[in-house]
Amino acid sequence: MSLTRFLPTPSDRMGILWNLLSIEESVIIEYGPAGTTHFSVSLFGELDIDQKNRLYTTHMSEADVVMGDATRLEKAIEEIDKNNQPKVIFVVASSVAAVIGVDIKGICTYMQPQVNARLVAFDQGGFRGDYSLGVKETYKMLVNELVADTDIREENTYNILGASLWSYRMRSDINEVKRLLLEAFGLKMKACFCSDTSIEELEKAGEATLNIAIQKTAVEASKGLETRFQTPYVYGMAYGYEGTLQWLEQISSVIGKEINPKVVRELREKIGMSKQYQMYKRMLRRDRMQATVIGEYDTVVGISDFLQQLGVDINYKICTHSLKGIDEDREDVIFLKTEKEKIDIVKEAKKEMVLADDTMLFLADNSNTKLRIAPPVIKGMVLARHLPLAGIYGADYILEYVQQYVQTLK
Repeated sequence: MSLTRFLPTPSDRMGILWNLLSIEESVIIEYGPAGTTHFSVSLFGELDIDQKNRLYTTHMSEADVVMGDATRLEKAIEEIDKNNQPKVIFVVASSVAAVIGVDIKGICTYMQPQVNARLVAFDQGGFRGDYSLGVKETYKMLVNELVADTDIREENTYNILGASLWSYRMRSDINEVKRLLLEAFGLKMKACFCSDTSIEELEKAGEATLNIAIQKTAVEASKGLETRFQTPYVYGMAYGYEGTLQWLEQISSVIGKEINPKVVRELREKIGMSKQYQMYKRMLRRDRMQATVIGEYDTVVGISDFLQQLGVDINYKICTHSLKGIDEDREDVIFLKTEKEKIDIVKEAKKEMVLADDTMLFLADNSNTKLRIAPPVIKGMVLARHLPLAGIYGADYILEYVQQYVQTLK
């Protein structure tokens, strides 16, 4: 890891933890020092994840580390199974447990007959990459371990995959997806990997007739569901008016249902209205409409495409996490290995739209029009669940900032 002045990118272990904490009827035991888990708790609180009676640590003494004694973990599994009676206990390796090579999977295997809860092991420990790899592995593991075999198909239902609560305004985006699919096709969500869901919902995910991977990190898990249940999947998220219409058309072709004409009419009106911003581009004499977009891969791609449709030139499309887990990534989206490179780019921006996280927005010159689209959130809290970045409502929200930006140009 390079030197970091502000906040480092979370590890794969953190991506695993915040996804698992979103699943009701389950408990997480982290096998490691209490201080490691305590450090994580404050972040999960900022993500508005309920941790009460959901996250436990065994603690580890020096003797445990030196001798490799797993007695604490065995007792914790038995005690939590008896007192909490969860359906599933996720056993997660801390960085210390991973370093000394504790066989988390082996321990879960021999402890399984002694408890009622199902034991699921995660032994990554935070050394395989950043959080994008952690969430990718979590979706795959949940599909393989929790989704039950079934021949039942519930018509007009779908699963969302890729709903990581680290993603900025994810709950609002989920609500917008649910609204759009209900109005456009009469579809209802069955399970959400992984936001505000439950073990029971994930177990029945195989009954859905469509899977929607809203982030690239969920494509492999969607392919797993397709292999097991022959359920088709769609990859993509609705950003911008044209992007939302194309997304709905993609779903329409997969499920064989026409889009509600009312929704199509609304989107076409919005697309027509937004074309006036190309006029602004031609009218400007001294300045040009330009932007720097920094955030998670799918957010950067989707919002950048929307801004370009409005006539905004994108100077930089910067992904805040590694692209290792992104198959067939776009060449115009870059990942910078050092924080300094990103800081230098942001500080050079003048009279642009800067769409990024709070840290980068703080560093950006005040001549820029700034919009938060990515974590971490430093100033304030995200409480609203009706203000998405995606879909029609999200495009409306972003367009307000574009209009504000245009008024600063000459």
